[in-house]
Amino acid sequence: MWYWTKVLFLIFVGAIGLWLLYEIVTFPSISSLRTENPVTTSMIEYRLSEARAENREPRKFLIWMPMDQISPNLAKAVLAGEDARFFDHHGFDWDAIQKAWDEAVKEGEKEAKEEGDYDPDDWIPPMPSFKRGASTVTQQLAKNLYLSEDRNFLRKGREAAYTYFLERNLSKKRILEIYLNVIEWGDGIYGAEAAARNYFKKSASNLTREEAAYLSAMIPSPLNVFNPAKNKKRVVRRQRAILRGMNSIQLKY
Repeated sequence: MWYWTKVLFLIFVGAIGLWLLYEIVTFPSISSLRTENPVTTSMIEYRLSEARAENREPRKFLIWMPMDQISPNLAKAVLAGEDARFFDHHGFDWDAIQKAWDEAVKEGEKEAKEEGDYDPDDWIPPMPSFKRGASTVTQQLAKNLYLSEDRNFLRKGREAAYTYFLERNLSKKRILEIYLNVIEWGDGIYGAEAAARNYFKKSASNLTREEAAYLSAMIPSPLNVFNPAKNKKRVVRRQRAILRGMNSIQLKY
């Protein structure tokens, strides 16, 4: 009995060791982003493969722009909409995470009570979804650059590791610069310059406050929920909220 227990333990330790070795070998060279601009991302490649699988023509419109050539209005609007405490945290907004947890508990209690299945002495709250309200710009960038669309605890662990090293290796300005240049703004539209030209026929350097807030409003779901071609009223409502939030954003480069 003891022999087989020892064998199983050694197999388990070996499996963990192999997994750790794999993670180390495949870990991305995040420090290279200090000077190198990514030419593609995991998200972009996923969209391209998705289009090919659906027999659609793959689209990729991306024009890299240095941070100094992107309007400060857009930087402020994006932070107002996505991560107002960007300059004050180290990759994880613990206040937002706590808020997401509290909301999950309340929603879970409400659903359990409605279903008649709530016992305060024998009830485990659901895990929070940690949607964009708790996801910082750095976390979103980590997911965009390196991660698949799968949702599991292993992916969450990788996201946390990538977020930590992005914050450790890059300045806040560089993180925001990369983010603004690679995020999705529509079907095949990636980055601020492509978005500005597509929606406003101008460069990202010349975006007004209103235009910047409009683009920021689209970020959570540019293909569906906040796609102006499908739900313009939703985009405009979020745009108004972002315009108010922009007044409290200071760019601390």
